[in-house]
Amino acid sequence: MPHYNVLFLCTGNSARSIMAEAIMNQKGRENFTAFSAGSHPTGAVRPEAIRQIEKAGLSAADARSKSWDEFSKPDSPHLSFVFTVCDNAANEVCPFWPGQPMTAHWGIPDPASTLGSPAEIERAYSQAFQALDRRIGLFLCLPFATIDTFALQEKLNDIGKA
Repeated sequence: MPHYNVLFLCTGNSARSIMAEAIMNQKGRENFTAFSAGSHPTGAVRPEAIRQIEKAGLSAADARSKSWDEFSKPDSPHLSFVFTVCDNAANEVCPFWPGQPMTAHWGIPDPASTLGSPAEIERAYSQAFQALDRRIGLFLCLPFATIDTFALQEKLNDIGKA
């Protein structure tokens, strides 16, 4: 199986896209390299997201909030897939991605917008992490070697509804 680069996008690149990057880099490490970015990065990763990553036994060592501009330059990694994980990023005009990667929207509610007790906030981050983990698991089960482009695009969109 060839090697694929995957970019997870969100507006702030502080939680959901960061968690998705960590999950994909662990679960798909043999055939996938994941990155994350934001249209308007906050410049900081949410500590609650770091806790979810570490709680799952994944590394958060390289987690940083960065602009999607880093991935639209000529010397950027060639992207095979680009997934938006927040509704704001899905509705924004994205930069041109060299190589025309396949794209899909996998909207996940923003745990950073959760108000309430520490337990309620922790639950929101946990639910976002679990939803991303489930979708990435489904994605990694796709028969990449035998599926045509149209069918693959349909499957990517279906996973976004899971």
